[in-house]
Amino acid sequence: MTLPRIALQPASQYSQLNAASHGLIILPAGAVLPTDLPQKAQWLAVLKRKKMKPKELSKTPLALDLPDGRRLALLMADTRLSRFERLTRLRKAIMLLLDETPGRLSIWVAAGEGMSDVARDAAYVAQVNGVPLPVRKKKPAVALTGIDLCSSLTAADLAPVVALARANLLARELTAMAPNELTPSTYRKRIRSVAKQAGLAIEEFDFRALRKMGAGAFCAVAQGSHHEDAAIVHLSWRPKLKDAAASKTVALVGKGICFDTGGHNLKPARYMAGMHEDMNGSAVALALTLAAAEMKLPVAIDCWLAIAHNHLSPGAYKQNDIVTALDGTTIEIVHTDAEGRMVLADTLLMATGALGNGKAKAKPDLVVDFATLTGSMHVALGARYSGVFASSEQLGSLAVAAGQGSGERVCVFPLDEDYDPALDSKVADVKQCTLDGEADHILAARFLQRFTGKRPWLHVDLSASSCSGGLGATATDLTGFGVAWGVTLLAQWLAQE
Repeated sequence: MTLPRIALQPASQYSQLNAASHGLIILPAGAVLPTDLPQKAQWLAVLKRKKMKPKELSKTPLALDLPDGRRLALLMADTRLSRFERLTRLRKAIMLLLDETPGRLSIWVAAGEGMSDVARDAAYVAQVNGVPLPVRKKKPAVALTGIDLCSSLTAADLAPVVALARANLLARELTAMAPNELTPSTYRKRIRSVAKQAGLAIEEFDFRALRKMGAGAFCAVAQGSHHEDAAIVHLSWRPKLKDAAASKTVALVGKGICFDTGGHNLKPARYMAGMHEDMNGSAVALALTLAAAEMKLPVAIDCWLAIAHNHLSPGAYKQNDIVTALDGTTIEIVHTDAEGRMVLADTLLMATGALGNGKAKAKPDLVVDFATLTGSMHVALGARYSGVFASSEQLGSLAVAAGQGSGERVCVFPLDEDYDPALDSKVADVKQCTLDGEADHILAARFLQRFTGKRPWLHVDLSASSCSGGLGATATDLTGFGVAWGVTLLAQWLAQE
């Protein structure tokens, strides 16, 4: 999917808006409208009709339909707001125009303190919402082809904005694809294509190779599918640094269950609907890797994607099975719908080199995994935050700061070891989960931490991957949550090293 191209225009005058069928004017927050504002009399009339004061435009943007058929929107940007609020209000303003599916959009941003950041965010919001997600309708929505941005920004200023928008769109596009179109096999083919375009190295460990290696946790889930097309896919990107040996290394891990039936513990229809989105964690990890490479972040990245189905079949794993992970840990199966932690266990072992065979080389400085993992995280947070678990308080604080900086908010949950007795097994080294349901998001994180090789680690349970009516910058239910957060996290983590 192609992003709308941004054409930079000088912001010295409003003339660009005179030719725009759809235009957005963004002013600094204030108590009055500027004297040279186009159609000022009409704006004042609309404000009077709605019983609003000009300063309220910083919270509620307005649209104005002109006699010549053009539509303008007006927003005041309060630069004191949190990044999340700023993105939300920009999204509301821009959607007043994009809801009419224009071919081109003009955005005029006034000068002022902090307004360059507003212009960047406006460009990002317009790009991520200007391209419709894939559907199979006879008349799909028309994509925005171009954006005229009137501001003081340069092309260099916009480069990271475009990279981030492209990555967010990819994560949402993949997640939106129907399950008969995005199978493990077709997903792997798509990954090969984007890896080649981005210059990433790729290595695929298919079902047979993983079974031979002893990845019993992953294969237990994958064996339920009659297509042996499941795999753990490893992408790697290395920055061109003068001292490559001194570069920091990050392992990104993503859950890629292309459809989750629940297995033998079959989901009811209400909860199976939408389970093609259970691969969202892998889409986020993939998109984040591509964004970091495009931005040329000075960090070596290894991206590990656990791609499979969780299907129901005579060969599917079942309750009370005992399987063995790559490091020799035996796992008692308690519930087949807790498959995400199973595929992630072996993938984390490969990502961290904690295989217990003495041959591992991978020792990343930071591990971050992304997964739509537990329903209990949705119960805890709803769909407006995602939950994070951290191996240290410092990493937890960094995760929260990245949420504030990116506008993708996270909440840190406890990871204390006195939760572990709930996972004690009489017949294996550890239980997969419990049947009680209590604090399952915490138990899942405690389970996963066993397979991280004691590396610095963050686990992101993506409860905000889908939010009805949109969230922050994105207007679609699918949010792409985690991509912007991840880019911000990596930048802040690198800055403190």
